[in-house]
Amino acid sequence: MPFEPSLSYFWRRVTFFYAWISGIRLTSISSMSAVLPPPLLPPWRRLSPLIVGCLAATWLIWGSTYLAIKWALVSLPPFFQMGTRFIAAGLLLGAWARWRGARWPGGDEWRSAFVLGALMLGGGYGMTALAQVSVSSGLVVAFIAVVPALVALFQLPYGLRPSTLEATGIALGLGGVLMLTQGQGFAASLPGLLAIALATITWSLGSVWALHGLPGGRRLTLAPGAAGYASQMLVGGLLLLVMAALAGERPAWPPEPRAVLSWAYLVVAGSIVGFSAYMVLLQRASAALASSYTFVNPVIGLLLGTTLGGEWVSGGEWLAAGVVASGVVLLLLGRRRRT
Repeated sequence: MPFEPSLSYFWRRVTFFYAWISGIRLTSISSMSAVLPPPLLPPWRRLSPLIVGCLAATWLIWGSTYLAIKWALVSLPPFFQMGTRFIAAGLLLGAWARWRGARWPGGDEWRSAFVLGALMLGGGYGMTALAQVSVSSGLVVAFIAVVPALVALFQLPYGLRPSTLEATGIALGLGGVLMLTQGQGFAASLPGLLAIALATITWSLGSVWALHGLPGGRRLTLAPGAAGYASQMLVGGLLLLVMAALAGERPAWPPEPRAVLSWAYLVVAGSIVGFSAYMVLLQRASAALASSYTFVNPVIGLLLGTTLGGEWVSGGEWLAAGVVASGVVLLLLGRRRRT
Protein backbone atom coordinates (compact mmCIF):
# COMPACT_ATOMS: atom_id res chain seq x y z
CA MET A 1 0.00 0.00 0.00
CA PRO A 2 1.48 3.41 -0.93
CA PHE A 3 2.43 5.69 1.93
CA GLU A 4 0.02 8.62 2.32
CA PRO A 5 1.32 11.18 4.82
CA SER A 6 -1.33 12.58 7.17
CA LEU A 7 -1.45 16.03 8.73
CA SER A 8 -0.74 14.61 12.19
CA TYR A 9 2.25 12.69 10.82
CA PHE A 10 3.88 15.81 9.38
CA TRP A 11 2.91 17.94 12.38
CA ARG A 12 4.68 15.56 14.80
CA ARG A 13 7.85 15.81 12.73
CA VAL A 14 7.62 19.57 12.35
CA THR A 15 7.34 19.99 16.12
CA PHE A 16 10.22 17.58 16.58
CA PHE A 17 12.42 19.81 14.38
CA TYR A 18 11.22 22.86 16.32
CA ALA A 19 12.17 21.22 19.61
CA TRP A 20 15.57 20.26 18.20
CA ILE A 21 16.36 23.81 17.10
CA SER A 22 15.01 25.36 20.30
CA GLY A 23 17.19 23.12 22.47
CA ILE A 24 14.37 21.02 23.96
CA ARG A 25 15.53 17.48 24.65
CA LEU A 26 12.94 14.91 23.64
CA THR A 27 13.39 11.20 24.08
CA SER A 28 11.29 10.22 21.05
CA ILE A 29 8.76 11.37 18.50
CA SER A 30 6.03 10.22 20.89
CA SER A 31 7.04 12.94 23.36
CA MET A 32 5.70 15.66 21.09
CA SER A 33 3.18 16.54 23.79
CA ALA A 34 6.09 18.24 25.52
CA VAL A 35 6.14 20.88 22.77
CA LEU A 36 2.46 21.33 22.07
CA PRO A 37 -0.07 23.05 24.37
CA PRO A 38 -1.20 22.29 26.97
CA PRO A 39 1.37 22.41 28.50
CA LEU A 40 3.50 23.89 25.76
CA LEU A 41 6.91 23.17 27.25
CA PRO A 42 8.34 21.68 30.42
CA PRO A 43 8.16 24.21 33.27
CA TRP A 44 11.85 25.10 33.00
CA ARG A 45 11.57 25.93 29.32
CA ARG A 46 8.01 27.30 29.14
CA LEU A 47 7.34 29.99 26.54
CA SER A 48 5.04 32.94 27.20
CA PRO A 49 1.52 32.87 25.70
CA LEU A 50 2.50 35.83 23.50
CA ILE A 51 5.41 33.93 21.92
CA VAL A 52 3.24 30.84 21.49
CA GLY A 53 0.60 32.88 19.70
CA CYS A 54 3.19 34.54 17.48
CA LEU A 55 4.68 31.17 16.56
CA ALA A 56 1.23 29.85 15.68
CA ALA A 57 0.64 32.90 13.51
CA THR A 58 3.87 32.60 11.54
CA TRP A 59 3.68 28.81 11.28
CA LEU A 60 0.01 28.29 10.47
CA ILE A 61 -1.25 31.61 9.11
CA TRP A 62 1.71 32.31 6.85
CA GLY A 63 1.71 28.71 5.68
CA SER A 64 -1.95 29.02 4.66
CA THR A 65 -1.72 32.38 2.88
CA TYR A 66 -0.29 30.86 -0.30
CA LEU A 67 -3.46 28.88 -0.95
CA ALA A 68 -5.50 32.00 -0.14
CA ILE A 69 -3.49 33.93 -2.75
CA LYS A 70 -4.25 31.19 -5.28
CA TRP A 71 -7.98 31.33 -4.55
CA ALA A 72 -8.05 35.14 -4.75
CA LEU A 73 -6.32 35.08 -8.15
CA VAL A 74 -9.56 33.84 -9.71
CA SER A 75 -10.94 37.40 -9.53
CA LEU A 76 -8.02 39.56 -8.40
CA PRO A 77 -4.83 39.60 -10.54
CA PRO A 78 -1.50 39.31 -8.69
CA PHE A 79 -0.20 42.89 -8.40
CA PHE A 80 -3.66 44.37 -7.89
CA GLN A 81 -4.43 41.76 -5.24
CA MET A 82 -1.23 42.36 -3.30
CA GLY A 83 -1.39 46.15 -3.66
CA THR A 84 -4.94 46.49 -2.35
CA ARG A 85 -4.16 43.95 0.36
CA PHE A 86 -1.27 45.93 1.81
CA ILE A 87 -2.92 49.33 1.43
CA ALA A 88 -5.96 48.06 3.35
CA ALA A 89 -3.76 46.45 6.01
CA GLY A 90 -1.55 49.53 6.25
CA LEU A 91 -4.53 51.85 6.72
CA LEU A 92 -6.04 49.64 9.41
CA LEU A 93 -2.74 49.18 11.24
CA GLY A 94 -1.84 52.87 10.89
CA ALA A 95 -5.22 53.97 12.26
CA TRP A 96 -4.79 51.64 15.22
CA ALA A 97 -1.29 52.97 15.86
CA ARG A 98 -2.50 56.59 15.77
CA TRP A 99 -5.37 55.73 18.11
CA ARG A 100 -2.78 54.31 20.51
CA GLY A 101 -0.86 57.59 20.36
CA ALA A 102 2.02 56.51 18.09
CA ARG A 103 3.76 59.24 16.13
CA TRP A 104 3.63 59.21 12.32
CA PRO A 105 6.90 58.48 10.43
CA GLY A 106 9.29 61.28 9.49
CA GLY A 107 11.05 61.89 6.18
CA ASP A 108 13.98 59.48 6.65
CA GLU A 109 11.63 56.81 7.98
CA TRP A 110 9.39 57.14 4.92
CA ARG A 111 12.44 56.76 2.67
CA SER A 112 13.41 53.61 4.54
CA ALA A 113 9.83 52.36 4.21
CA PHE A 114 10.06 52.96 0.45
CA VAL A 115 13.23 50.87 0.08
CA LEU A 116 12.01 48.00 2.25
CA GLY A 117 8.46 48.14 0.90
CA ALA A 118 9.72 48.00 -2.68
CA LEU A 119 11.95 44.99 -1.99
CA MET A 120 9.98 42.92 0.50
CA LEU A 121 6.41 43.71 -0.52
CA GLY A 122 6.67 44.87 -4.13
CA GLY A 123 9.28 42.30 -5.10
CA GLY A 124 8.73 39.59 -2.49
CA TYR A 125 4.96 39.39 -2.34
CA GLY A 126 4.22 40.77 -5.80
CA MET A 127 6.41 38.23 -7.58
CA THR A 128 5.16 35.42 -5.33
CA ALA A 129 1.59 36.13 -6.40
CA LEU A 130 2.69 36.38 -10.04
CA ALA A 131 4.39 32.97 -9.79
CA GLN A 132 1.19 31.42 -8.48
CA VAL A 133 -0.61 32.28 -11.69
CA SER A 134 1.16 29.31 -13.29
CA VAL A 135 2.69 27.31 -10.41
CA SER A 136 0.90 25.52 -7.56
CA SER A 137 0.84 27.20 -4.15
CA GLY A 138 2.53 24.23 -2.48
CA LEU A 139 5.55 24.31 -4.76
CA VAL A 140 5.84 28.10 -4.40
CA VAL A 141 6.00 27.93 -0.61
CA ALA A 142 8.48 25.04 -0.80
CA PHE A 143 10.75 27.17 -3.01
CA ILE A 144 10.49 30.11 -0.59
CA ALA A 145 12.04 27.97 2.17
CA VAL A 146 15.43 28.75 0.61
CA VAL A 147 15.23 32.34 1.94
CA PRO A 148 17.44 31.72 5.04
CA ALA A 149 20.19 30.38 2.77
CA LEU A 150 19.98 33.47 0.56
CA VAL A 151 20.03 35.74 3.61
CA ALA A 152 23.19 34.03 4.80
CA LEU A 153 24.81 34.53 1.40
CA PHE A 154 23.80 38.21 1.23
CA GLN A 155 25.35 38.78 4.65
CA LEU A 156 28.81 37.77 3.43
CA PRO A 157 29.75 41.35 2.38
CA TYR A 158 29.01 42.45 5.95
CA GLY A 159 31.68 40.13 7.33
CA LEU A 160 29.32 37.40 8.55
CA ARG A 161 30.76 34.04 7.56
CA PRO A 162 28.68 30.88 7.99
CA SER A 163 29.96 28.04 10.14
CA THR A 164 30.55 24.60 8.67
CA LEU A 165 27.10 23.43 9.73
CA GLU A 166 25.48 26.58 8.34
CA ALA A 167 27.36 26.20 5.05
CA THR A 168 26.16 22.60 4.83
CA GLY A 169 22.59 23.78 5.37
CA ILE A 170 22.96 26.45 2.67
CA ALA A 171 24.31 23.95 0.17
CA LEU A 172 21.59 21.42 1.00
CA GLY A 173 18.83 24.06 0.69
CA LEU A 174 20.10 25.32 -2.65
CA GLY A 175 20.42 21.74 -3.88
CA GLY A 176 16.81 21.08 -2.88
CA VAL A 177 15.67 24.15 -4.80
CA LEU A 178 17.56 22.89 -7.86
CA MET A 179 15.68 19.60 -7.50
CA LEU A 180 12.40 21.52 -7.31
CA THR A 181 13.15 23.35 -10.56
CA GLN A 182 13.54 20.00 -12.34
CA GLY A 183 10.07 18.87 -11.30
CA GLN A 184 7.03 19.04 -13.52
CA GLY A 185 5.52 22.08 -11.76
CA PHE A 186 8.35 24.56 -12.35
CA ALA A 187 9.64 22.93 -15.55
CA ALA A 188 6.27 23.65 -17.19
CA SER A 189 6.38 27.36 -16.31
CA LEU A 190 9.59 29.30 -16.84
CA PRO A 191 7.86 32.64 -16.04
CA GLY A 192 6.65 31.21 -12.73
CA LEU A 193 10.13 29.96 -11.88
CA LEU A 194 11.72 33.33 -12.68
CA ALA A 195 9.06 35.19 -10.68
CA ILE A 196 9.50 33.12 -7.51
CA ALA A 197 13.29 33.29 -7.83
CA LEU A 198 13.09 37.10 -8.00
CA ALA A 199 10.69 37.09 -5.04
CA THR A 200 13.10 35.18 -2.82
CA ILE A 201 16.04 37.37 -3.85
CA THR A 202 14.28 40.69 -3.18
CA TRP A 203 12.81 39.49 0.13
CA SER A 204 16.19 38.23 1.31
CA LEU A 205 17.97 41.41 0.21
CA GLY A 206 15.38 43.53 2.01
CA SER A 207 15.78 41.45 5.16
CA VAL A 208 19.56 41.93 5.11
CA TRP A 209 19.36 45.66 4.39
CA ALA A 210 16.79 46.09 7.18
CA LEU A 211 19.25 44.48 9.58
CA HIS A 212 22.61 45.84 8.40
CA GLY A 213 21.78 48.91 6.33
CA LEU A 214 22.55 49.76 2.72
CA PRO A 215 25.90 48.73 1.18
CA GLY A 216 27.24 52.28 1.64
CA GLY A 217 26.61 52.12 5.37
CA ARG A 218 23.35 54.10 5.56
CA ARG A 219 20.95 52.58 8.05
CA LEU A 220 17.30 51.95 7.19
CA THR A 221 15.15 53.00 10.11
CA LEU A 222 11.39 52.63 10.28
CA ALA A 223 9.13 54.45 12.73
CA PRO A 224 8.77 52.53 16.01
CA GLY A 225 6.16 49.81 16.35
CA ALA A 226 2.99 49.46 14.32
CA ALA A 227 3.36 52.87 12.63
CA GLY A 228 6.59 51.66 11.02
CA TYR A 229 5.00 48.43 9.80
CA ALA A 230 2.03 50.41 8.45
CA SER A 231 4.25 52.82 6.52
CA GLN A 232 6.05 49.92 4.87
CA MET A 233 2.72 48.34 3.89
CA LEU A 234 1.34 51.59 2.49
CA VAL A 235 4.39 52.33 0.36
CA GLY A 236 4.67 48.73 -0.82
CA GLY A 237 0.97 48.64 -1.63
CA LEU A 238 1.16 51.82 -3.72
CA LEU A 239 4.13 50.47 -5.65
CA LEU A 240 2.25 47.25 -6.32
CA LEU A 241 -0.72 49.19 -7.68
CA VAL A 242 1.64 51.06 -10.02
CA MET A 243 2.93 47.67 -11.18
CA ALA A 244 -0.67 46.52 -11.68
CA ALA A 245 -1.43 49.57 -13.83
CA LEU A 246 1.71 49.07 -15.92
CA ALA A 247 0.81 45.41 -16.43
CA GLY A 248 -2.73 46.36 -17.48
CA GLU A 249 -4.35 44.28 -14.75
CA ARG A 250 -8.12 44.43 -14.34
CA PRO A 251 -10.02 42.65 -11.55
CA ALA A 252 -13.00 40.52 -12.49
CA TRP A 253 -16.34 42.08 -11.63
CA PRO A 254 -18.28 40.97 -9.76
CA PRO A 255 -15.57 39.02 -7.92
CA GLU A 256 -16.22 35.48 -6.76
CA PRO A 257 -17.20 35.26 -3.06
CA ARG A 258 -14.31 32.90 -2.26
CA ALA A 259 -11.86 35.36 -3.83
CA VAL A 260 -13.20 38.20 -1.67
CA LEU A 261 -13.03 36.10 1.50
CA SER A 262 -9.48 35.00 0.64
CA TRP A 263 -8.46 38.64 0.09
CA ALA A 264 -9.96 39.65 3.46
CA TYR A 265 -8.11 36.76 5.12
CA LEU A 266 -4.85 37.96 3.58
CA VAL A 267 -5.44 41.51 4.83
CA VAL A 268 -6.30 40.65 8.44
CA ALA A 269 -4.59 37.34 9.14
CA GLY A 270 -1.72 37.37 6.66
CA SER A 271 -0.65 41.03 6.76
CA ILE A 272 -1.74 42.49 10.11
CA VAL A 273 -1.54 39.43 12.38
CA GLY A 274 1.17 37.39 10.66
CA PHE A 275 3.56 40.22 9.83
CA SER A 276 3.19 41.82 13.27
CA ALA A 277 3.73 38.45 14.95
CA TYR A 278 6.96 37.98 13.04
CA MET A 279 8.24 41.37 14.15
CA VAL A 280 7.42 40.51 17.79
CA LEU A 281 9.41 37.27 17.47
CA LEU A 282 12.39 39.16 16.07
CA GLN A 283 12.30 41.46 19.09
CA ARG A 284 11.58 38.97 21.90
CA ALA A 285 12.75 35.51 20.79
CA SER A 286 15.90 33.97 19.41
CA ALA A 287 16.68 34.36 15.73
CA ALA A 288 16.42 30.59 15.25
CA LEU A 289 12.97 30.48 16.81
CA ALA A 290 11.77 33.52 14.83
CA SER A 291 12.99 31.92 11.59
CA SER A 292 11.42 28.54 12.30
CA TYR A 293 8.49 29.39 10.02
CA THR A 294 10.74 28.84 7.01
CA PHE A 295 10.70 25.07 7.43
CA VAL A 296 7.17 24.79 8.83
CA ASN A 297 5.46 26.81 6.07
CA PRO A 298 6.38 24.38 3.25
CA VAL A 299 4.79 21.51 5.15
CA ILE A 300 1.61 23.49 5.82
CA GLY A 301 1.52 24.94 2.30
CA LEU A 302 2.02 21.60 0.56
CA LEU A 303 -0.57 19.84 2.70
CA LEU A 304 -3.19 22.55 2.22
CA GLY A 305 -2.46 22.76 -1.51
CA THR A 306 -2.88 19.02 -2.05
CA THR A 307 -5.87 18.54 0.28
CA LEU A 308 -7.96 21.73 0.02
CA GLY A 309 -6.56 23.16 -3.20
CA GLY A 310 -6.70 20.01 -5.30
CA GLU A 311 -3.06 20.47 -6.39
CA TRP A 312 -0.90 17.53 -7.44
CA VAL A 313 2.69 17.22 -6.22
CA SER A 314 4.92 14.40 -7.47
CA GLY A 315 7.00 12.19 -5.22
CA GLY A 316 10.18 13.84 -6.48
CA GLU A 317 8.82 17.29 -5.60
CA TRP A 318 7.90 16.10 -2.09
CA LEU A 319 11.45 14.82 -1.75
CA ALA A 320 12.90 18.11 -2.99
CA ALA A 321 10.77 20.04 -0.48
CA GLY A 322 12.08 17.77 2.27
CA VAL A 323 15.67 18.44 1.18
CA VAL A 324 15.06 22.21 1.28
CA ALA A 325 13.48 21.96 4.74
CA SER A 326 16.39 19.83 5.99
CA GLY A 327 18.83 22.45 4.76
CA VAL A 328 16.94 25.15 6.67
CA VAL A 329 17.02 23.01 9.83
CA LEU A 330 20.81 22.61 9.58
CA LEU A 331 21.24 26.33 8.91
CA LEU A 332 19.14 27.36 11.91
CA LEU A 333 20.79 24.78 14.15
CA GLY A 334 24.19 26.16 13.13
CA ARG A 335 23.07 29.67 14.06
CA ARG A 336 21.84 28.47 17.45
CA ARG A 337 25.14 26.77 18.25
CA ARG A 338 27.11 29.86 17.23
CA THR A 339 24.99 32.13 19.46
